Amino acid sequence: MNNQDVTICLTNPKSPSNVGAILRAAGCYNIPALLYTGNRYNKAKKHATDTQNVGKEISVTHVESFLESKPDDVKLVCIDFVEGAVPLPVFEHPEKAFYVFGPEDGSLKQDIVDAADFVVYMPTNGSLNLAAAANVVLYDRAAKSFSGHDDDLIRKSRDVNNRLKVPA
Repeated sequence: MNNQDVTICLTNPKSPSNVGAILRAAGCYNIPALLYTGNRYNKAKKHATDTQNVGKEISVTHVESFLESKPDDVKLVCIDFVEGAVPLPVFEHPEKAFYVFGPEDGSLKQDIVDAADFVVYMPTNGSLNLAAAANVVLYDRAAKSFSGHDDDLIRKSRDVNNRLKVPA
């Protein structure tokens, strides 16, 4: 599954550490864009923890509305505890998606849920941290589209101090 048509959408994020961690995950999964609404992140973004500096490669854009920013051929996927939502383990990810996450200290607005093509929840006891939730969704997307093992990816992805191999 191609991730070039995937966008992470954050509703009024407040924590620069969460946004930084989401940027790192977006870099790991080749997600090209992150959109956010609200003003709290603008005030706090200088403190972000994007330790791999992927923020330079990923488009990070403030928008007034995810709905107005979404292309017609992209599916709107809301991630939140919503009655009637589909559990993530059985959800089939669309090829093109806007994944919309609520704020750290609240929920999505009803109008965005009403406009969603899919509403998904993670079957956990209590809510996950915003960055953890985004990581789980991106991993789930990757896992469900996994097509095979390749040591080249391991070699390219690990840091310079890691040269581990499974014994033959």
